[in-house]
Amino acid sequence: MVKINRLPAKQGKKEISSGQGVLDLQVDKETEIQGIGMGVLSDGTPFLHQRGLATLCGVQNAHIGTISSDWNDGVQKPRITAIKDLLARRGHEIDLPHIECMRGGRSIYAYPDYVCLAILEYYAFEAGLNVKDEARDNFRLLAGQALRDFIYTQVGYDPSASVPAAWQQFHDRVSLNYDSVPAGHFSIFKEMADIIVTLIRGGASVGPSFVPDISMGVHWGKYWASEGLDSQFGQRRQYQHEYPETFPQAASNPQPAWAYPDAALPEFRRWVREVYISEKLPNFLQKKEAQGELPPSFAQLAVAALKTRNPKQIQ
Repeated sequence: MVKINRLPAKQGKKEISSGQGVLDLQVDKETEIQGIGMGVLSDGTPFLHQRGLATLCGVQNAHIGTISSDWNDGVQKPRITAIKDLLARRGHEIDLPHIECMRGGRSIYAYPDYVCLAILEYYAFEAGLNVKDEARDNFRLLAGQALRDFIYTQVGYDPSASVPAAWQQFHDRVSLNYDSVPAGHFSIFKEMADIIVTLIRGGASVGPSFVPDISMGVHWGKYWASEGLDSQFGQRRQYQHEYPETFPQAASNPQPAWAYPDAALPEFRRWVREVYISEKLPNFLQKKEAQGELPPSFAQLAVAALKTRNPKQIQ
């Protein structure tokens, strides 16, 4: 029986999404303890390798593999139904139990901590004749936050202190500019926030050399002028946009930027859905890929994720 002998002190909490990796997540940290492979993904999700999870459950590696391969079968096996029920009780509805990602040229299946606990609980108490003593003992030891804290500690990851630079820089820009837009107007930076967040969550280093709202602002400004939208919605106005000190643009703060009448918001959002995401953003991201600032296929995955977030997208 594999036994975890000592649990770490409890770490600070971090909210982890149950999404299964729409964009290309990377392995941030990884190690192996007592034959159990574990790590943390680039979005902070702690995970176990398939073989490590099998070891904790006291079953063969192939048994965990078939959970993944059978997950979306039309006729669900009792084992899959039971594990899905355990996840649902904790508020998780997922497309797959694992996240597939690359590490050193090899593909790995990363099972998030909450999935591991559901599978471990199944083999501990609900697998009938296949209940395993190892699973029961390890579940009792690792239930709740314990598995997450154990993984974070073993790989040297501190969720309370680890703030990726892209998130910090985005936060700094929001803080500097949250009240700078004239009343009755909207800014490109604020309206693009959901796209920027999606890109950062996918691993994009949005920052001083990667400022996507500039790209959107240029394209929208051209559309505004070519369509004569001043006459339809009113005059756009310039305001002063500040960049954080970590941006080279800060040397010439404040920067002039356009603010557009709130009356144009429906047209702007339609243009984002139907034109920018489909026609303009892919080219911008592909150029960043070519410059080595984004991983291969990022553009395709990011655009697919954004279209999912915008179900009225015209294909």
